[in-house]
Amino acid sequence: MRTLSGIQPSGTLHLGNYFGSIKPNLELSYTSNQSYFFIADLHSLTTLQDAVALRMAREAIILDYLACGFDPEKSVLYYQSQIPEHTELMWILSTVTPMGLLERAVSYKDKVEKGIKANAGLFSYPVLMAADILLYDANIVPVGRDQKQHVEMARDIAMKFNNTFGETLTVPEPKIREDSAVVPGTDGQKMSKSYGNTIPLFGDEKVIKKAIMAIVTDSKGVEESKDSDTCTIYKLHRLFLSKEEGKKLADRYKAGGLGYGDAKKMLFDACMDHFAPMRRKREELMKKSAFVLEVLREGNQKAQKTASLTMERVRKAVGLR
Repeated sequence: MRTLSGIQPSGTLHLGNYFGSIKPNLELSYTSNQSYFFIADLHSLTTLQDAVALRMAREAIILDYLACGFDPEKSVLYYQSQIPEHTELMWILSTVTPMGLLERAVSYKDKVEKGIKANAGLFSYPVLMAADILLYDANIVPVGRDQKQHVEMARDIAMKFNNTFGETLTVPEPKIREDSAVVPGTDGQKMSKSYGNTIPLFGDEKVIKKAIMAIVTDSKGVEESKDSDTCTIYKLHRLFLSKEEGKKLADRYKAGGLGYGDAKKMLFDACMDHFAPMRRKREELMKKSAFVLEVLREGNQKAQKTASLTMERVRKAVGLR
């Protein structure tokens, strides 16, 4: 089994990135034959058009992944932009991708409705994502529910290509972790840098506390019973707890006597305790720049080798060899 996942360097990583993608993907990598993790810097250009910010975000994500438990001996970590086959395969796939398929992309419509400027890159995002996946013969692609459609589109594009040119590309399967596929932001909707509702992973302690204390709640008083199913504070706190601990906390919400202020403080403490070892590891890694650069160099080389083999098959299939 080969797995693949990517993350955009469009800003500071947050709890949504960690629980919705990084943590489950790293756990899956420990049991798979090989896992590919790529920094989707080409994708980020659809919304982030600041060269300095992009470079800083890319470098920070490498540190974040290593701090969170990425194992360079078992998995491959690389920059999407350093493998030119991504854009070459995207172009070839775009010639067999129906316009109607892209027009049905929910993510594009949602982002434009949220105020993100529409551009051709944002519209053709699913084709590049298909290339990202198909280039590495990935069997399994772990994603959140909001990205499931993109993997299904990659499947459709792969099958269309294979029907047109012969069996060439591996058709991937999405893997959804239902219990944490969508992590709520401080305003209750999906946590996203685009929406400005995030809680940073490794940010300054004061910044993290300020974000948590700003979580939107209803107007219920301390003694009133509260519905944990609709409470953003609880939904986030539950991510740090076992099922049994989560149930006990839900009972406290229902019983009354727990104010939102105290609930936020409990969430803050749980967050800081959970990430304390990772924060220490990240600080140590910042002093080992040579090691970090070597991990990235080796990852780029391994990814390039696999991508080259896939593109040889593709070029031959379409008549470019």
